[in-house]
Amino acid sequence: MTATKDWLPTTRDAILAMAANWITVCSARKTDWGISQPALAELITHAGTAEAALDVAKNETTRTPVATARCKEAFDALIACARDFKRRWFLSPPLLDSDYVSLGLHPHDSTHTPGKAPSAQATLETYLIGRHELGLKVVYVSGNPDDPANKGCRIYYRVVAPGETPPTGPEDLSKSFFTKRKKEVLKFDFGDSGKTVYMAVQLENDGKKGEWGPLTSALIP
Repeated sequence: MTATKDWLPTTRDAILAMAANWITVCSARKTDWGISQPALAELITHAGTAEAALDVAKNETTRTPVATARCKEAFDALIACARDFKRRWFLSPPLLDSDYVSLGLHPHDSTHTPGKAPSAQATLETYLIGRHELGLKVVYVSGNPDDPANKGCRIYYRVVAPGETPPTGPEDLSKSFFTKRKKEVLKFDFGDSGKTVYMAVQLENDGKKGEWGPLTSALIP
């Protein structure tokens, strides 16, 4: 069987063992957990059918293409029943962590694991898109761009008219937006044409901020 990446076991024997354990535990706790008898009976039926089909498919004297296909169908039905059973009965109280362990499942992890602080630094390259629009390309000047902590960035900017005092550093920029894209489009008002936009990038991950990138500027078309 194809290996799965979730709670479902990766072999048919293990799936049957899981189903047998669920049946044992749920038979004893069905009243406490509000599990209906018809739902439990359906799980028992699918588990029995799958077990019988697997015995036939594994036996050298009874193994045929039809038996193999029937075995797959039986396990597909059992897996669908198990997923529905888990969704209906296991994903809400009154189950405790010890109950999940008894079912062979991982307890719910409600503790947020904070992400690490960005370790890279980035700047911006600009290119013309159209009137009142600039294309922005995030360029990493240090660090590993493939590190998940360095994937997100906040782009700060400020539009300055001719004769106005330009910002002296990134801290003077008044507007910002967050993105995980490496290319963005910054749109300006009609009256901003001919003004200068000053920009800087600060990588950001889970509320943690990295070092400022250099202050850059471009003429608004």
